[in-house]
Amino acid sequence: MTRPPDMKPAVLPSPLQSLVAAGNLQSSAAHLPSLQSLALQVQHNLQYQHAWSDLRLHTTSPLTNEPLPRPLLSGLPPHRLYVHPDEQIELLKTADRERKARNKQGDTLDVKTEAEHEWILPTRLSEKWTLHRLADVFDALSMVPPAADSAATDDRPANPWRTTKRLVLATAGSDSTVVYYIVHDGVVKPRQN
Repeated sequence: MTRPPDMKPAVLPSPLQSLVAAGNLQSSAAHLPSLQSLALQVQHNLQYQHAWSDLRLHTTSPLTNEPLPRPLLSGLPPHRLYVHPDEQIELLKTADRERKARNKQGDTLDVKTEAEHEWILPTRLSEKWTLHRLADVFDALSMVPPAADSAATDDRPANPWRTTKRLVLATAGSDSTVVYYIVHDGVVKPRQN
């Protein structure tokens, strides 16, 4: 069967449009649809542009089961995003010992870190964020996102160097560009160069 010449070709929805449409079907009444769509836009960007896995949308606090101030995401990046300065020193010492044990002085240091699950806070560039608003978000979060296979929250991170809450602030511009920043709850020891 041929298509008549005056009939427009069928337009299929893009993967992002499909994700937003599916997200609106399971939307939470506690959050505005625009915040849900923003979270799904950031989720799509992380999954398809940055190779994150295990991405999940959260609308309630894992600590209190109360609605979050806004929808948040959690996920696993392809590599570790943040290494604590003291952990960095220990990793370098361990890698140096292993290199010496192999008896290869010219060999490069092989520093091994495992990726960690992270919280992601989707925002728009036009929003005004204050320390009070960020504190409200951090108050509702556990140290690490809950495991996908467990409803119970184990607030102890697998990494003993992770001592403060942190999240990835995902800021979406009007042109759909997303920029990511790591934000810690409180004061964090600066890195050494």
